[in-house]
Amino acid sequence: MIDFEQFSKYSKPGPRYTSYPTAPEFHEGFGAKEYAAILHKRDKNRSLSLYFHLPFCASACYFCGCNVVYTSKEDKKERYISYLEKELAILSTHLDTSAQVIQMHFGGGTPTYFNAEQLERIIKLIKGYFKNFSNDAEISCEIDPRYLDSDQVRVLVANGFNRVSFGVQDFNETVQKAIHRIQPYEVTKNAVDMVRKAGIKSVNMDLIYGLPYQSFESFQETLHQALSLGTDRFAVFNYAHVPWMKKTMRKIDETTLPTPTQKLAILRYTIDYLTKNGLKMIGMDHFAKPNDELFLAIEKGELHRNFQGYTTKGGADLIGIGLTSIGEGTAHYVQNFKDMHAYETALDAGVLPVHRGITLSEDDVLRKAVIMEMMSNFKLDIVKIEQQFGIDFRVYFADALEALKPFETEGLLSINAKSISVSPTGGMLIRNIAMPFDAYLQKIPEANRRFSKTV
Repeated sequence: MIDFEQFSKYSKPGPRYTSYPTAPEFHEGFGAKEYAAILHKRDKNRSLSLYFHLPFCASACYFCGCNVVYTSKEDKKERYISYLEKELAILSTHLDTSAQVIQMHFGGGTPTYFNAEQLERIIKLIKGYFKNFSNDAEISCEIDPRYLDSDQVRVLVANGFNRVSFGVQDFNETVQKAIHRIQPYEVTKNAVDMVRKAGIKSVNMDLIYGLPYQSFESFQETLHQALSLGTDRFAVFNYAHVPWMKKTMRKIDETTLPTPTQKLAILRYTIDYLTKNGLKMIGMDHFAKPNDELFLAIEKGELHRNFQGYTTKGGADLIGIGLTSIGEGTAHYVQNFKDMHAYETALDAGVLPVHRGITLSEDDVLRKAVIMEMMSNFKLDIVKIEQQFGIDFRVYFADALEALKPFETEGLLSINAKSISVSPTGGMLIRNIAMPFDAYLQKIPEANRRFSKTV
């Protein structure tokens, strides 16, 4: 049994580690010129993973931390497509687009806020430049079930999309009203039935715990309903309440949010319930069926983590395209402008719309390897890290190992000369366990850390 009151002490600000160094370390000294130079020098044998940000939404969901543009105007979407075309044209002068593409993802915003004809045009634009998709490429799209029709599904399937991710968050009506997203169960069920009938093999579902008015009992019901739809993979996120970053979150009454103790109880139930129903916990917030490639990857210790979440597609350079998109290579991160005017101005000037980024030092690359391995596979092969980087792990990370001793004492992980292994219970606190390895975080007093709570 878990003493949730005791564990609530771990509820402190901390990164989600979709990158290391984390996004606050990106800086404007890294711009279009630096990114172009990296693209020209990249190893042409490395595959590509493409991310396209389609930022538009009809209205605000108060919980959302994504970079979105609210509009009801078709001309804004049409204009955006024209600028995607400009970006692809400029990108192709710096990047060898004949490299093999093993992954492509449409995120947002609401990608399906673009109609079928617009989606078709976007995909044709992309494939006009990137023509070498691998036969087993993962091609996926985030979907808001409230904005999906059979024509859009037809376009996606005809163009090789094989995975979709439905945003659900919670089925409870009171919670939906509080987060400004009314989405009845039947709407989601109809959307799932539609894509299944069209031949989509993998259906993912996003849920969030920690939302206003959620209770242990109400989230139990949401889980039961979500599982009844035959979902192959779940992403069950801890709500990141960051009203200082997202103004719409200020509309949420903080007194209605579950406590850390309540959230831990919800998470524990989620893990138990989904595990008993044949899914396995993958990383800190994903669950997959035994025949899912994420499940198979974690069995082999080959799971990877990036800005798109957990993936089996390691060893590829992530190319971010569109407003605010983030890219990643072996030793860099890069992010496009978040402001539409700045994004368009750069493209009109014929340059990549880079806002900021970072070139990784040798220490960054080492710590990235450690943190991402911990975040992905809940264990670390110390010997492998020592051989790869030519270090004495216990000397190099003496401070981090000292900071992990309380976790070891409480049975949340075990450390020996060859490995660090996180227990199933410790997996609930994997962000906390990764934090001692973060050199940048250690320089910031805890009171000044501007991240969402880890629990």
